[in-house]
Amino acid sequence: MAYAGHQFGQFVPQLGDGRAILMGEVIDRSGARRDIQLKGTGRTPFSRSGDGRAALGPVLREYLLSEAMHRLGVATTRALAAVATGEAVLRTTRLPGAVLTRVAASHVRVGTFEYFAARGDRDALQRLADYVIDRHYPELKLAERPYLELLREVSLRQASLVASWLHIGFIHGVMNTDNTSIAGETIDFGPCAFMDSYDPATVFSSIDSLGRYAYGNQPMAAQWNLARLAETLLPLIDADAQRAVDAAAPLVESFQGHLEARWLEGMRRKLGLASREEADLALARSLLEAMRREGCDFTATFRHLSAAAGGSGCVEACPQLGDWCAGWRARLERDPQSIEERVRAMRQVNPAYIPRNHRVEAALEAAVERADFAPFRELLQVLAHPYEDQPGKDAFAAPPLPGERVLQTFCGT
Repeated sequence: MAYAGHQFGQFVPQLGDGRAILMGEVIDRSGARRDIQLKGTGRTPFSRSGDGRAALGPVLREYLLSEAMHRLGVATTRALAAVATGEAVLRTTRLPGAVLTRVAASHVRVGTFEYFAARGDRDALQRLADYVIDRHYPELKLAERPYLELLREVSLRQASLVASWLHIGFIHGVMNTDNTSIAGETIDFGPCAFMDSYDPATVFSSIDSLGRYAYGNQPMAAQWNLARLAETLLPLIDADAQRAVDAAAPLVESFQGHLEARWLEGMRRKLGLASREEADLALARSLLEAMRREGCDFTATFRHLSAAAGGSGCVEACPQLGDWCAGWRARLERDPQSIEERVRAMRQVNPAYIPRNHRVEAALEAAVERADFAPFRELLQVLAHPYEDQPGKDAFAAPPLPGERVLQTFCGT
């Protein structure tokens, strides 16, 4: 597939799948249409100087992370299979090769629209937009201004997606326009990672030296990408350029409001709040600020809040939150839920297990360096049930020790 893209803010008019082949589409058992794609099969017309191959480590990483995201309830592409090729690929060293079979609602990206817009091909843009509407947003076909409504729907899906990332401490790492799915799925798991200690400035990606896609910058990055999509759709929205801008600009500007509303919705659930109060936003933000100040582990803190909601203690994972807990408990007392309902609901949104970076790296090292897939399979099995307490698996829920922390992740391409 051909596409362009803004990579870290710089426009590249032709990128395309340099190591992936779209095999075709299938209708699954639920009636949904899916793309089947192979990654790592060799050179394509868009490989440039690359060999089009994939190493085993990055293939297993995408398999593990995408399946974990699915089990966490986040919209994502899926991994159907990872297959060793038996051939070596050359990176900084010789590495075992592999092919990933990826399943997606589609592989159309913001960069796909940019590819045709950069060439001034309005007819191709319209055909692409009509295809996306038919496939992903068929209810828009009867809309008075379908291409404007397409921008609105993509914006809403991106707002929901990025909010769900923030709720679980996920950092994509390369939120370029060519990695922004029109279907609203998480796509391309290169240097992505999950936060340990909470800090909105957290960056893991080795290629994000300026922190453009840091955890706390992801909402602004998503809005910036939507602005680039809006630019490609302007000729379809209205023949008059100024009228098109006047129609599209408010949709892009409203993105942050939609995202914050979805984020606050999710934070209320994570805090065990079934009702709404105006001060809930301040309560959530004050918790995060206290967690940042004290270096609290993001996942463990919220999981322990689920237990604290049913007792008199506060947060075992971060005892320094005592002052905040007093205000939280006062808020819970005004909520209509029973304690049992609250605890049950909180445990369904605050995972015990995430793909902690040190666990992921250890599993991949065992597979690549020693052909030992047992750690990978065990981690995958634990992550299949992220919201359930699993006897004997406490180590998978524990934050890394200082010497185990992974500070940098890599694309693997």
